[in-house]
Amino acid sequence: MNDQSILKHINQLVEEEQQLRGTAATDDGQRLREVEHQLDQCWDLLRQRRARREFGQNPDGAQVRDAGTVEGYRG
Repeated sequence: MNDQSILKHINQLVEEEQQLRGTAATDDGQRLREVEHQLDQCWDLLRQRRARREFGQNPDGAQVRDAGTVEGYRG
């Protein structure tokens, strides 16, 4: 997965998130949380890739981290 495909996926998730926030259905609550977790993971992956590139490492070595790890970064 390259940066462009990650950004494309982020944009798709943001669109879905906005749609879910626009509805009042309770069934959408679980999906909204899933989308939020996926967004956090995608942003984390993109930051990892950029950091690896900045320090002369192969960005393809970045890996998706589990939602618990990524969510734990919030202060």
